[in-house]
Formats: sequence, C-alpha cells, structure tokens
Amino acid sequence: MSYTALYRKFRPDTFQAVKGQDHIVTTLKNQLKANRIGHAYLFTGTRGTGKTTVAKIFARAVNCENPGSEGPCGECRICRAIAAGASMNVIEIDAASNNGVDNIREIVEEVSYSPAEGKYKVYIIDEVHMLSTGAFNALLKTLEEPPSYVIFILATTEVHKLPITILSRCQRYDFRRISIDTIADRLQEVTAAEGVQVEEKALRYIAKTADGSMRDSLSLLDQCVAFHLGSELTYDKVLDVLGAVDTEVFSRLLRHVLDRNVPGCVELLEEIVTVGRELTQFVTDFTWYLRNLMLVQASDKLEDVIDMSTDNLKRLKEEAQLADMDRIIRYIRIFSELSGQIRYSAQKRILVEIALIKLCRPQMETGQDAVLDRLRQVEEQIENGVIVQPSGSGDGNTGNGGAAGSGAAEGGRTAGNGGRKSGEAALRELARAIPEDVKGIVARWPAVVGTAENPMRIYMKSAKLTLGADGRLVMVLEDGMASDYFLLHPENRAELERLLADFSGKQIQVDIQSVKGRQDFEESYIDISKIVQMEIEEEEE
Repeated sequence: MSYTALYRKFRPDTFQAVKGQDHIVTTLKNQLKANRIGHAYLFTGTRGTGKTTVAKIFARAVNCENPGSEGPCGECRICRAIAAGASMNVIEIDAASNNGVDNIREIVEEVSYSPAEGKYKVYIIDEVHMLSTGAFNALLKTLEEPPSYVIFILATTEVHKLPITILSRCQRYDFRRISIDTIADRLQEVTAAEGVQVEEKALRYIAKTADGSMRDSLSLLDQCVAFHLGSELTYDKVLDVLGAVDTEVFSRLLRHVLDRNVPGCVELLEEIVTVGRELTQFVTDFTWYLRNLMLVQASDKLEDVIDMSTDNLKRLKEEAQLADMDRIIRYIRIFSELSGQIRYSAQKRILVEIALIKLCRPQMETGQDAVLDRLRQVEEQIENGVIVQPSGSGDGNTGNGGAAGSGAAEGGRTAGNGGRKSGEAALRELARAIPEDVKGIVARWPAVVGTAENPMRIYMKSAKLTLGADGRLVMVLEDGMASDYFLLHPENRAELERLLADFSGKQIQVDIQSVKGRQDFEESYIDISKIVQMEIEEEEE
C-alpha cells in the first residue's frame, strides 16, 4: 500500500479532533443541535488552519444518518461515501482552476436538482477569492436564496478580495492561527501513534516554524522523520533538515552587531552558510529573536507570549539589557525589509551581508532611528574616553586643530550629560547646544547657497555642516577642489562669511574642514542640519 502523508492520514474526521478552533466548532455544533443551519458560510483564515477540514466534517454532519454530539458518526453509508469522495451530495470545487462564469453557471443549474440521498447538497468552493467578477455576479442570486436543501461553504485565505455583496450573504467564521502549544501537543500525539521517538524541544521548534498552520507542521514533521528514519528525532536534527540556526548563534551575532564588528558578523555568516543553513529561514528566525528582545525589554508581563524555556528566557533578559529599545527596533526594521527582499533574490548572501553592515554602521542610513543610533555611538565613545577626530587635514585649516571633532565630542558630551540618556533627549540637548545665530544660518542654508556665485555655490551645496569648538559653524567639504577653494584662498572664505553676515545680521566665523568622502564625514562628524530640521518640525507640530 502506498504511503499516506501525515497531514492526510491524521486529518480530523470529527469536530472533537479539530484543534485550535473551538469558537467555530462550538457554534457549528450548536447550530446542528438546534437545527438552525444556514444556507451560506464563509470560512476565512491563514493556510492550514482547518477551513476545508471543518467544511467536510460539517457536510457529513448535516447528511449523517446517525449524527452524534461530536458531529458525523463516520459509520453510516452516507458518511463513508462522503469520506471516500464518492457522494453526489458533497461537491468540492477549486475556484483557482474553475473561476469562470461558465463554471458557476453549471453549479447554478445543478442546484435546482434535489439530493439523490441525504438531506442536503453541500457545495464547498475553495479559494473562492479567485473567482472572476462575472463568476461572482453569476453566483449572487443563488447564494442569497438557494433551495432549502442546498448549503454553500466558501473558503478563502484572502477575504479582502471578496465583493461586499458576497460577504453580506454569508455567515463569516474566522479561523485563527493555531498556538504553538496546541500544535506541539498534536505533533506529540502523531509521533506517538507513528512510533517515532522525538525530543519535545524538536517538536516545539517545528510548531513554531509552522507559523500557526497545523498542516504545515505535519508536513515539516513528515520531512524531518523521513530524513532521519529509524533514529530519534532531536532538536539538532530538525535544525539540519530545515536549514535553521540555533538561538546561541543569534546571541553571538547580536554581540558582534552591538560591538559594530563587521568582520565578526561576516565570519559568523560564513559559518552559517558553510554548514548549509537556509538564509531565508535565518533572516526570519533572527527577526523573531529581535522581536523577543524587544518584548522582554518592554515589559515583564509579556513573557507569556514568548515561547522558550526558562533558561533561554533568562539569557534573553540579560541580552535585552545590552541594547536600547530604539536600536532594537531599527534592527527589526532592517531585517523585516530584508525578509521581503530575500525570498525571490538570486543573491541572498549578499543581501544579508549588506543588512548586517547596516546594523553595524548606522551612518549608512538617513532615517531618524539611524541618527539616534549614531548619536549614541558618539556618547559611548565619549564615556569610554575616546574623542572623535576628523579624518580630513586638520593642520592649517583654521588653526583650530580638529574643531569639528571637538565639536562632535562637545555636542555628544552635552547630550550625554554625564550618563546615557534616550536618543531623543540627547538630540534635544545637542540642539540646545547650537548657538542661535548658527542655528539660524543652518535652518536657512539653502537660501544662503542660492545667493552665492558659482563656483562657490556648487561647493556650498555639497558641503556638510557641523559644530566646532566654541560653538563655531564648521563647513566640511570633500578633499580636493572644494576644500582648496576656501583653504588656499582666504578671500573666498571672507566672501562666505560676508554672505552669512548679510543673512544673520551678525559676524559669523566659519571653520573649514576636509574629508575624503561622505562615509568619513558620517563616521567623524554630526550633521547638525538634520538636528536643526528635526527641531523645526517638532515646533511646527
């Protein structure tokens, strides 16, 4: 006899055997007891949660010759015929391949004929959202007023695609994702019935990977059992089959990221790839790990929604103290974006490497959470006694010898205020450290640039603004023609200061610094134009 897949072999045949959908099962059983059976039902929910299974059980229950409290008896002639797919009373239709007007018109014509045996003709239309607009219109009238012996059960994973005219004619039942505990218990029953030795930790990982789908969990279990047939199914073996990564690896990766250790991250990824782990699954699992960190840090009362052992939870709480909430949220955002990109990419590893470098180098991004992370990086350097120095030529530029680096340190010290604070509070303090006349110039910088003559206008447009020693404005330019224009020609810098004086009404001193490129600027300076702009937006709100 040919082998039967576990999800088919252990498909529930009574309401009692249905797991995780008690709210639906109880309602349908009560309808059967009270003989208050509707004419149209809509079963919606994610894949593998029991929509078609419950529809078939209900179809047998309404036609069963000896129905019991848990639905069909399973022994009578009609129950056996329906279970074998030989009954003319239960018609299953796959709307994905029968979605035209003609297919629905055939159903409408058949509805006029009463059942040859039993009480009801039940039409189960799976993936009903795939029907065409014309097919929906052809179904409407019959769906609203079918003969008393006809029941329609529509099943879909994408209920938002159904016309409101269809929704209003059906009793809607939403199938929930099945909990990890419920799936793990069911897998334990299945492995016991199959005589398979398995670790509980392995079953719980399969249940978690199934993402609320009982069918997916049974398929994954089938795959793992087949790969290690005849031996005990352990947690490590499940990781091997599914190409997954142990949580200990995530802990190591997090520490590399927090240390901004790019080589360490890339080397760890090399280990993951070398042992044959699936990168798509790795991205999903690491995102889930970061989510758990976020929940642990947010509240102690959220432990119930984190599925892991007591030892792992204790370690997770310790790791949650290593990073601030907004930093973890930035990591989750980057990996969530990666999760949407990697699934169909031919270069998965490169995408993961880019994401890891982004985690380590917030200066690669321009979003507010990245700016906060960069500011925090400056705070950490100051707390550790490391002063950020500019990478450009400091000697002879203005006579201040690294004013912008000192300004970054000064701003960071102001923001730090002797201790670590939230990124937003640090930004506000740094904004207050900027003199009002400098702040006014920075806020109106595009207008200032517009009044300059070329080539000064071109160089000013590409310049970055930061804060130097004694609250001076520092203009950072790319090393070469741009910086030489001001550094080698004092009359050009005097013209620049005259422009600023015209705008501010005060004499503004400008220091000039040079860098090799944008990355050097972002690693060594704080861009005060973004901070000033954020302050303006807050005031407008």
